[in-house]
Amino acid sequence: MEAAAKQFFQQILETPSPSGYEQPVQELVRQYVGEFADEVRTDLHGNVIACCNPGCDVRVMFAGHADQIGLLVTHISEDGFIYTNTIGGWDPQQLIGQRMTIYTEDGPIPAVIARKAIHLLDQDERKQVVKAKDLWLDIGAKDKDEASKAVRIGDPVTLELGYQEMRNGMANSPGMDDKTGLWVCIEALRRAKAKGLQVSLYAVATVQEEIGLRGAHTSAFGVDPHVGIAVDVTHATDCPTIDKNQEGDIKLGGGPVVYRGPNMNPIVVERLRNAADEADLPCQWGAIGRGTGTDANAIQLTRAGVAAGLVSVPNRYMHSAVEMISLHDIDMCADLLSTFASQLETTVDFTPR
Repeated sequence: MEAAAKQFFQQILETPSPSGYEQPVQELVRQYVGEFADEVRTDLHGNVIACCNPGCDVRVMFAGHADQIGLLVTHISEDGFIYTNTIGGWDPQQLIGQRMTIYTEDGPIPAVIARKAIHLLDQDERKQVVKAKDLWLDIGAKDKDEASKAVRIGDPVTLELGYQEMRNGMANSPGMDDKTGLWVCIEALRRAKAKGLQVSLYAVATVQEEIGLRGAHTSAFGVDPHVGIAVDVTHATDCPTIDKNQEGDIKLGGGPVVYRGPNMNPIVVERLRNAADEADLPCQWGAIGRGTGTDANAIQLTRAGVAAGLVSVPNRYMHSAVEMISLHDIDMCADLLSTFASQLETTVDFTPR
């Protein structure tokens, strides 16, 4: 992994992008990809669309979503405590005791989420699972007037952001879902251009995936690709309590995960297999028997249909403050997709027969 590419990865992880509020990360994407893409544009929905080798008969789209789960300020109490709605799928237990950041017009404000201390919980309360609506943010304000001068209804909130490297090429951070996929798509575009392309290759930083695959719907309609591959995270099963019988045998550091099933075009899957062989890359396999909860679902169903694929990055502790991935995996994912794109010829046909 080149130093500039790794720096870009860390920057996007340390930049907030709750669904609907992706602009800070998208500005970083535009700046970085503008150094090598032939075309860069932002659509009305906020998707950033970069293209190399435009104008070809075959259009290929790689999609990684820029948004992350978060919270949204909905109420400020008389005592100055702040209540929120969730953006995306949260386990409320993950929020208790966390440092948070509220992004206001005047800049970020630190906050904490907690509940009353264990000493004060009665026996029934100790047995209850906390609900998100019962949690509040504390910014240290004296009262509603002070809090309201600092924070507005509709301001977005994230976990305190931060990137940390670990042993054996591992790293953790909030937002690995799916800034890993975003990085892979942009890096694959850069590497594919260097290898040479016979097709038009688009890398799209999609928005609002966490609230219904919305950016993939609109960007795929605009790009109108023949082939679309989503890059997202998937559950690593190489840690306690995960059922490999249902989720598969997925390891951090084991390489990209290529999915099979009705959401995936079989020729795309076979081409990804061939690309892995060509690049001498390890490849893990996953299967899902329905439309996936990823941008691949939206891409496949765009217009008259798109030949879709899904390549995933193994991720431990998804939708938490400590999402963990392997840096080796994202590097191999970028190699896989760049090889896939560089192998496509102008006569390629993905029609299942």
